[in-house]
Amino acid sequence: MFVTVVFFGGVKLKKGNPWALLPLIIFLGLFLGSGIITGDFYKMPILVAVIIAAAAALLMNRKDKLTIKIERFAKGSGHIDIMIMVFIFMLAGAFSETASGMGAVESTVNLALSVLPQSLLVVGLFIIAAFVSLSMGTSTGTIAALAPISVGISSETELSAVLCVAAVVGGSMFGDNLSIISDTTIAAVRTQGTEMKDKFKVNFLIVLPAAVITSIILFALTLGGQSEITIEAYNWVKILPYLGVLIAALLGLNVLMVLAGGTLLAGIIGLADGSYTLPGFLQSVTEGIMGMAELVILTIIIGGMVELIRYNGGIDWLLHNMTRNMKTKKGAELGIAGLVSATNLSTANNTISIIAAGPLAKNIAEKYKIDSRKSASLLDIFSCSVQGIIPYGAQVLAAAQIAKVSPISLVPYSIYPILLAVCGIIAIFIDFPKLKARNNKSLENS
Repeated sequence: MFVTVVFFGGVKLKKGNPWALLPLIIFLGLFLGSGIITGDFYKMPILVAVIIAAAAALLMNRKDKLTIKIERFAKGSGHIDIMIMVFIFMLAGAFSETASGMGAVESTVNLALSVLPQSLLVVGLFIIAAFVSLSMGTSTGTIAALAPISVGISSETELSAVLCVAAVVGGSMFGDNLSIISDTTIAAVRTQGTEMKDKFKVNFLIVLPAAVITSIILFALTLGGQSEITIEAYNWVKILPYLGVLIAALLGLNVLMVLAGGTLLAGIIGLADGSYTLPGFLQSVTEGIMGMAELVILTIIIGGMVELIRYNGGIDWLLHNMTRNMKTKKGAELGIAGLVSATNLSTANNTISIIAAGPLAKNIAEKYKIDSRKSASLLDIFSCSVQGIIPYGAQVLAAAQIAKVSPISLVPYSIYPILLAVCGIIAIFIDFPKLKARNNKSLENS
């Protein structure tokens, strides 16, 4: 592993080792390459691709014993962010399956069809997902709650399931980027030493055009795509699990509590109206959790692989090469954007990428007199943009799992994440928004 160190603004910065990124290249080459060559992205199972890549990571850095590398891999797999994500996936699977089993999806879909014009259904999914994610502070929890509904709406109309689910992913990334209880926003604010409310204002001004344009595009894509369908009756009681999740989100409850409560509520309603017997409800919970098994395994393996990449110098190499040619304020802001984007591509986790790139971004911001509100916003914007596009990210994988589609098929419809990056770049070039000079506040002791 390279240990050469350079100094950037007084901060030690290792040059890193580009070869440490080889496992990620192998993973992308196997997963994406096989799909491009064969035209079928199901030819190479994503789990097989990531296992091969993880094996390559374990074979690297031959100076360390295999036992030590396995322990290091396990440490990455068991990182607190990874484990919380695993718990969310498990509860999301249980909630999705139990709510579906007692008829919540059908009732919610029929309600949506009876209230919204069909030309606005996909736009409605995007806006609702944005609202829920903003309230819950989690994109994965939002996708778990709304992706089954979007699939149900698609099955009752001629709307594309991929488009409907992609709209939910886009909306969930809007909230993830802005919510004051999101781990990404908390990480961005704390690493840059600014206030949450100040970062929110700056961030919101930059991303609002992306949300508006996304809504217009989704409307245009579905314009004239209506179909004559018979709207079935819906039962308000069966909608309560989803309604309960929304209310709990508005109250700012922990996402694990929200999903567990939603599962329990679905079970109680199902038992009361005869949709479930107790053994049937418990079986449904089990099936929901097991339905997320592949996603859980993927998340754990990717977490371990990323830790090996980090230890071997892959992340350091990215940080060094993304900062060495900065000369102007705009260049520095673009550097921060590229820095967190490249890190996110390597880690497939927007929170971890902000934590990794944040300290260096703060140093860059101080050297080039970039307002901490702007640097925090850039970190959050570009990490969420990349996270909403990459087919091996947790959000896209979860949505694809629920919709039973290839994660690659969602990428062309990742309208909001793409526009999020575009608006972020425009904001850099036109120096938007104009911010009054002030002293950056440190939150280190808060």
